[in-house]
Amino acid sequence: MLTEVDLVACVRAALTGVGRVTEVKMFGGLGFLLNGKLLAGASPRGLLLRVGSERAAEALRQGGARPMVMRGRTMADYVYVDPPALDVDSVSFGLQLAIPYVQALPPKPPKAVRPRKAATPSKAGASASLARPRNAQGSPRAVPLAKSRHRRASSARPGRRAPQRTRGRRAR
Repeated sequence: MLTEVDLVACVRAALTGVGRVTEVKMFGGLGFLLNGKLLAGASPRGLLLRVGSERAAEALRQGGARPMVMRGRTMADYVYVDPPALDVDSVSFGLQLAIPYVQALPPKPPKAVRPRKAATPSKAGASASLARPRNAQGSPRAVPLAKSRHRRASSARPGRRAPQRTRGRRAR
């Protein structure tokens, strides 16, 4: 049985030279992405593998492997391997099933960059005082909110909390 630290080290070692691998915190552990696609996840609950629905049966024959169930729904492409069944050989076997599947996935389309709207000059009839204040670069800047008249200053009564604000109808 591998500890979480040993499991992460074993996955890293197995993924050397495979491609562009990135690590991201997810699922209460560490997720490994191959070319931007989730390949595996190492956490205290075990090893998550993305093997594809075609190779899921082969991966489930491995000891300690079970289908991934999230919110009552079985995820077809994913398999979990429980911690007691994990050793160096089982990790490398699972990754050998997962790597070809993830490499065959189509690339993600590049994110569309929406053009920023240009600042429009104020309309002739609009009041300039209603315009939102801007900083030197022209983007809206944060303006401190006015203090509420319903809230007492903390120095008014030391040792007492300010009254709680209520939304909508006042509690009685």
